[in-house]
Amino acid sequence: MKAKRPFRPRGILLKPVECPLENYETEENSVSGHSKWATTKHKKAANDAKRGKLFARLIKNIEVAARTGGGDPAGNPTLFDAIQKAKRNSVPADNIDRAVKRGSGDGADAVNYESITYEGYASGGVAVLIECLTDNRNRAASEVRVALTRNGGQLADPGSVAYLFARKGVVEVPAAEGVDEDGILTAVLDAGADEVADDGDSYSVYSDAKDVVAVRTALQEAGIEYDSAEVQFVPSMKVEVDADGARRVLKVLDALEDCDDVQNVYSNVDIPDAVLSRIQAED
Repeated sequence: MKAKRPFRPRGILLKPVECPLENYETEENSVSGHSKWATTKHKKAANDAKRGKLFARLIKNIEVAARTGGGDPAGNPTLFDAIQKAKRNSVPADNIDRAVKRGSGDGADAVNYESITYEGYASGGVAVLIECLTDNRNRAASEVRVALTRNGGQLADPGSVAYLFARKGVVEVPAAEGVDEDGILTAVLDAGADEVADDGDSYSVYSDAKDVVAVRTALQEAGIEYDSAEVQFVPSMKVEVDADGARRVLKVLDALEDCDDVQNVYSNVDIPDAVLSRIQAED
């Protein structure tokens, strides 16, 4: 798994391990094979659970966008971007349509979420901002507190972490043939973009929060595909960690992202590429 953008660690794509069958089976082979299969099933279940949580968050984003700006994507840029992001993550069209209706108050199951932001620390003094969308403030607070304290983190006083982050528009552009940093910058410079960062397999275009729609529109007009356009908390300074520190921080971030009421988790952790590759190889 968010620091550059800020760094939000993602789930690692796990490839199934091919275990050739032997012509004989000793007790050692039998136990080992069973252990590998159990681990594979566990990891698949974990990935399926994370996918389900991702769908829930994307749906909640749509509901909130529809409630605050209306159910017409043509007149509600926030809703348009929320729908596009859901589609790119393979959320079924029926689920998206129902979310728009619920958010705009069409039907008996209309929703009303409260937005709450918590501040905390992970291991090594890494700052964490946690955005929640919830219909139960007490439940959200309890979930966040438990996720932090049980995994080596702690809640922070309001204002003690937030000053380390700035609210920015962030548009993510996938790397593709014919797309480069200079071309993206040329397309978005007049739209209010501040910076284009090369992340290896994608580019991040930063702007003031108010300019994110203009930047996204400029990319579309230039024929450049984008993955997401949203407002995020971007750290003004980062804390670099080694492998052990990264594992501890990722443990906290994973626990927070597993909370049902947590919508987004931001941190100022800086995990060097070599360290991240090492951790991924171990998994």
